[in-house]
Amino acid sequence: MNYPIQIKKHPFPSLLYLEWILLAITALIAVIPPPLRRFRPKLPELTICSLFPDLSICNLLPELSIYSLILFALMGLRLPKSSQTSKVIYTVIEILLILITGLFGERFARLFPFLYIILVTRSCLIFNLPGRLFVTSLSFGLFLFTTQLKYQLFNLQASSQAQEKFRFLTLNWSLVFGLSLVFVLLMMNAVLSERHSREKLAIANEKLREYAMRIENQATLEERNRIAREIHDSLGHSLTALNLQLETALKLWQSNPGKAETFLATAKELGSKALNDVRQSVSTMRSNPLQEQSLERAIANLAENFHRSNGILPICQINLEYSLPPEINTAIYRITQESLTNITKYAYATEVKLELATIRGNLRLIIQDNGRGFDLGQNTTGFGLHSMRDRTLALGGDFNINSTPGSGCKITVNIPLMRLR
Repeated sequence: MNYPIQIKKHPFPSLLYLEWILLAITALIAVIPPPLRRFRPKLPELTICSLFPDLSICNLLPELSIYSLILFALMGLRLPKSSQTSKVIYTVIEILLILITGLFGERFARLFPFLYIILVTRSCLIFNLPGRLFVTSLSFGLFLFTTQLKYQLFNLQASSQAQEKFRFLTLNWSLVFGLSLVFVLLMMNAVLSERHSREKLAIANEKLREYAMRIENQATLEERNRIAREIHDSLGHSLTALNLQLETALKLWQSNPGKAETFLATAKELGSKALNDVRQSVSTMRSNPLQEQSLERAIANLAENFHRSNGILPICQINLEYSLPPEINTAIYRITQESLTNITKYAYATEVKLELATIRGNLRLIIQDNGRGFDLGQNTTGFGLHSMRDRTLALGGDFNINSTPGSGCKITVNIPLMRLR
């Protein structure tokens, strides 16, 4: 697909202006009347008519050179970018137009080597480095070829001294022209490399911005999940126990008002605790659920609350050889709390066992009940189970559930301690 050049987006507008200046000078030479014979240069003009003066079309060839120059200038307004074939055809047409301009027009002969600079500039825009080197070498080779033809033509007309002088001038001019092509090639490569680096940097910045947004969204999602976990594990546990206390109080209200009042008082305490959990969750969500207690004491409080709510005293076996990091204490407390809440809501168990111990650099928590159990293939999508699993995996541990209908449930948590200490 070809595209018109936009000056403001051109990677090197100064060179584009230079191209127009060179083309303008060449066109100006075409309309300036030829100099008087006595002021004409003694060096030969390498044109078709100078080599073959008897051709009948020599009067039309200057016009052909003008048209070739105009077409060459217009080609610079649209560069091929679609395929390698179109680029090669485009470059071949440019070379043919340069040769026609230089060989068919007497007044263009002295300026047509400058068109090769424009050719090299355009080739840098459409080819990769190997193509640019080839076009530059080809331009210099064509220049040397036409210079050699001019030298041979001059040898037929000049003396030995004039030939030596002309050889010296052409050698200097060839060196200057070759260095000019190399300079243009190097400058174009530098500018294009710099533009390519800017484009890569812009792409990298855009990707970095997208990654930052993804990380921000992921962090927001994780924070929401953490808040939801905290609310579910703290407030959900308190409300579940509160609901059980109120149900029991309603059942005993007629038959045993005194005992019902005891359950209502417990319900009030649970309600106050739930309200405090809500305040903590909404305000900071960073408070320590253990409230400066040891993990053993916090789990004992959970067991006492479970006993008050269900009439079942969990059998707790806790053997911790050393203190644990706060993040592990919080995770174990929440997993234990959620497990007891699930047992209260679904298990209908009559016996609950809890084991917590450090074994060979690992912390193991086992919570087992003799309730009705459940099918692992159907009942593992609850938020509570996901919360326990997420807390364990966040610490690099393993979370396993073993349960079958009618055979109770066993939750096992293993957390490595060596890398966390």
